[in-house]
Amino acid sequence: MFSADKPAAGRLLLDDTVPLAAVIEASQTLQSHTEYIIRVQRGVSSENTWQVIRRYSDFDMLNSSLQVSGISLSFPPKKLIGNMDREFIAERQRGLQAYLDYITQNPLLSSSEAVKKFLDPNSYSSNYTEIALQQVSMYFRSDPRWEVVEPLKDIGWRLRKQYFLIRCREQPKDRHLLSWVDLGPDKFLSDKDLQAVMKLLTSMTHPCVCPVVFCSTSESSALVIRPFSERGTLRDLIYKVKVREPYLRKYCNPRKSQGLELHLIQHYGRHILEGLRFLQDQGIPYGHLQSSNVLLQQSPSPLTSDLPVTSDLMTCSLLDVENSLLGLPSFYRPLVTQQRRLNSILSTEAFKTGPPTICELIQTHYDWLSFCRLFRDVQMTLSDKQQFKTPSRLKEALRSSKELLERRLQEEQRQIYQHRRLTRAQSHHGSEEQKKRRKLLARKKSRQSAYENEEESSVKYNNNSGLQAPPPPPPAPHAPPSCQPPPPPSSNGLGGRGALLSSIQGFSKAHLKKTETVDHS
Repeated sequence: MFSADKPAAGRLLLDDTVPLAAVIEASQTLQSHTEYIIRVQRGVSSENTWQVIRRYSDFDMLNSSLQVSGISLSFPPKKLIGNMDREFIAERQRGLQAYLDYITQNPLLSSSEAVKKFLDPNSYSSNYTEIALQQVSMYFRSDPRWEVVEPLKDIGWRLRKQYFLIRCREQPKDRHLLSWVDLGPDKFLSDKDLQAVMKLLTSMTHPCVCPVVFCSTSESSALVIRPFSERGTLRDLIYKVKVREPYLRKYCNPRKSQGLELHLIQHYGRHILEGLRFLQDQGIPYGHLQSSNVLLQQSPSPLTSDLPVTSDLMTCSLLDVENSLLGLPSFYRPLVTQQRRLNSILSTEAFKTGPPTICELIQTHYDWLSFCRLFRDVQMTLSDKQQFKTPSRLKEALRSSKELLERRLQEEQRQIYQHRRLTRAQSHHGSEEQKKRRKLLARKKSRQSAYENEEESSVKYNNNSGLQAPPPPPPAPHAPPSCQPPPPPSSNGLGGRGALLSSIQGFSKAHLKKTETVDHS
């Protein structure tokens, strides 16, 4: 395994959500095996590329690690005899290219640790589980109240975010979820403001926002502790899976997924809207709304409605409120960057014309879409009024951070839009129809240029002929005024010739006049 031409990238500046594209450029046969040279590109910039060299056995190991997803991947089979033939190597290369295209275009497979390390070993060479465990152990030394129950490996899609199930020594029956994560490329808050905002999250209480028990930040990472629920997330409920299973097994090829009934959609939808409205009022950017970030808990609901009360009703609250503060990109960022109209963090600010705001969805009979009426019958009946308030200084810092985050998103959208335009132009220029059209135009231009060259050569020839004519003879000396030259003979065919003969016959010297010459010699 070998990698070359890879530019050094800082850990904090690397966006793991930027898709990787891989193309097998060539293959080289050594004594006992064949190596495939793969050109990998991050994003749309052709400058951010590098090469990796992989054998078929490396591809086979990657395919084995992805079998947990349950997806039937089309992978070229092994061959013991004749695997060094040129035709077989070419056919296998085409199969491996199709395999790479599929896994790089699948959002879940492409974000897995196995694929990242296969295509970019320099940037993903660390063992993130060991690093996180070291950081957590150092924290527990300063706070002995907590202890690790077990690591929850691969329950989330983020490669640099590790989860641990912990418990408090004072309450050993209660379970909490500890997450450790590197700071992301969208972190625009200063270290001082980030620590102040994270400390503020621990005092934030709202029934539709998952509480944060403890959080701590450093120059490069953050540690967050929150309650753990065996119910899992809203996505776990839809896919009928257990929360502790690896995410590739849970979400790549669900076999028991089932949609929600209407009353559940109303119930959970109102919870989500109330949580988003609260965060928006406090000036806290979110931008990570998805079913995996909606925690379910079996507890009395703060919402009452005219809907039938059943045992399957649970409260739901928004998870990972700190993600935008820590600069972590959203899972759907590659899709958002393809849509230039989605240039804002919050979905309520994404479309400037048409869609309703959160308040309109909750309070009014908004007629933009029929589903807006789903939530009007679910009434909020909180017993105590929320006293949480973000200080004005932190609100200003959050607003500036949000503007910088959106500016980076818009810049990336602009680059992708220009790249797509250039790609379409090149594709159109390279089509067969355009090739035929260019050939016809080239022939027409060639004929026209040949005709013009002929005209120019003829004009030059005529000009050159006129310049090469012999010079005119010198003028004859002037005769005296008394001498009159004889009239020129008429050249009118036969009549002129007869006149000449008659004049010759009638010549007489008596008619000649005597002249005087003056000799100055």
